[in-house]
Amino acid sequence: MAQHQLDSLDKKILKMIAEDARVPFLEVARECNVSGAAIHQRIQKLTNLGVIKGSQFIIDPEKIGYETCAYVGLYLKDPGTFDTVVEELKKIPEVVECHYTTGGYDMFIKIYARNNHDLLELIHDKLQPLGLSRSETIVAFNAVIHRQLPIQDI
Repeated sequence: MAQHQLDSLDKKILKMIAEDARVPFLEVARECNVSGAAIHQRIQKLTNLGVIKGSQFIIDPEKIGYETCAYVGLYLKDPGTFDTVVEELKKIPEVVECHYTTGGYDMFIKIYARNNHDLLELIHDKLQPLGLSRSETIVAFNAVIHRQLPIQDI
């Protein structure tokens, strides 16, 4: 994958908007000592390059009733069905991440459930029918670090 060369202005903009995606462009412009139009153009450029992948509000799953977070390693009966399984996983809203990995698992997913009983039903009723030979589940008690990668001066 291509790495994009970021200049000091790009890095300063990225640091500010990563900290607060709702920071007004004019505030970023004042802090960077450039015009609001220049900030808008830079953010558009960074978005077009794929450096910025969007902005969003972060909803706390626990606050909306999802008390259990789990990571599940999936072993497929037929690894050739990977693409089909991914399409089916996209239809399960509780699956929030899916990774194709090295090591023992064919896939590794992050899933939220309302409670442990709900997690068991999700695994049994929604995951198992996708053609799994087996799965391994790790329940997360609490995320103690949750952050974006820092913008480094490299």
